[in-house]
Amino acid sequence: MLMIRLIIMLFMMLMMAFPVKGQSVTFDLNPFKKNSSVFSKFPELRDKISSQVLSMALAGYHSLKEQGKVGRDGILTVIDFNRPSVDERLFVIDVNRGRLLYSGLVAHGRGSGDNYAQSFSNAPGSRQSSLGFYTTGNTYDGKNGYSLRLQGMERGINDNAESRSIVIHGADYVSYDYIRKYGRLGRSEGCPAISFDSFQQVIDLIKGGSCLFIYHAGRDYASKSTILTPDLARRQLFSDHVS
Repeated sequence: MLMIRLIIMLFMMLMMAFPVKGQSVTFDLNPFKKNSSVFSKFPELRDKISSQVLSMALAGYHSLKEQGKVGRDGILTVIDFNRPSVDERLFVIDVNRGRLLYSGLVAHGRGSGDNYAQSFSNAPGSRQSSLGFYTTGNTYDGKNGYSLRLQGMERGINDNAESRSIVIHGADYVSYDYIRKYGRLGRSEGCPAISFDSFQQVIDLIKGGSCLFIYHAGRDYASKSTILTPDLARRQLFSDHVS
């Protein structure tokens, strides 16, 4: 970290000693921060999701697509666990057309927190949500009814999703009535559970190999992600070190 600071100071001194005429030099150490231009393509998301989260989700989606791991092109689901459970924090996006297809409530695991999700785990029995990028699988009828399998795409972050039975399903504790009664949503065993009013619609909308991104602003997520492009991950780490 000391070496990084010395390099930055040396570069700044050189720029001050030998300025470039007619140009100003600025540094964007965090490529996701203040990236409002992303909303030019996705105007419906401007007041619903931060540019940082959307930019990271799109970066991962395109990375998976380039690797041939997205079986259903154009559909991206984002779950923003920075938000409290009483807010809409699940968004289904048509990437190709720049449209918001669905937004709604989604629960986190009981081991992750109460109204806010704060702890995350890939470990069986943790009852915590797992972050990162997933692809959707097939549907099935299980103990929670019509459900959608998820495949975690990031080693050590969410690759135990299948063995933990982390799936999308409907739940009666995901509703505004529940919020009015208890001040928050109910919580799952780690699954991103959604409302009974719309779970079949959402599952059918994203099943069959689409990309799903679950995010929370933990400081070390970018350093562990195997999906975000190396350049974006390095720049995020660089921002953390010098801030």
